[in-house]
Amino acid sequence: MRTRTGESELTPIIIIIILNFLVYLAINIGQFADINLLPYLGLSRATFFQEPWTIITSMFTHRDFWHLLANMLTLYFFGSFLNRITGLRYFLLTYFIGGIFSGLVILLLSSPYSITIGASGAIFALGGALAILTPRLKVFVFPIPVPMPLWVAIVIGFLILTLMPGVSWQGHLGGLLFGLLAGWYLRHNLRPVI
Repeated sequence: MRTRTGESELTPIIIIIILNFLVYLAINIGQFADINLLPYLGLSRATFFQEPWTIITSMFTHRDFWHLLANMLTLYFFGSFLNRITGLRYFLLTYFIGGIFSGLVILLLSSPYSITIGASGAIFALGGALAILTPRLKVFVFPIPVPMPLWVAIVIGFLILTLMPGVSWQGHLGGLLFGLLAGWYLRHNLRPVI
């Protein structure tokens, strides 16, 4: 497998980040005009069959700036790393299919009237794939001053977010499970360089 190190490998990730910021701006501009876009972009079992596009648009939708910022920073780091070791095709497949699988788990397990937004499910898919592909990779997680394996950091992050109220543990679980399966597939079919 070849590894690319040029700036062009970041272009798809930057485009996804820009799209997320544009949707965030549109939601907030809409609020000033008393237009609530969230029901048309967010994923809900109650409206999914009338609005099936929401399984995709929900991945680009964030209401809170800090949620958006945390997701986009994690997307940048996980995405650029996975893209570098697997290539653009597998990065995009893991991200988007992971996000869709996350949405399906949300539709199956969450309240029918809840509306779910955010890129976290797709990002957990990237993290799950990286945990399988690079099991010995050490990372620092603020505020813990010692390095830990990436897979441990992902499991801790998942458990902490699961306990937080208002967070879609169903979406995170779906993304993580898909990412683990994708990582297993890639590990046995690609030969990562790391």
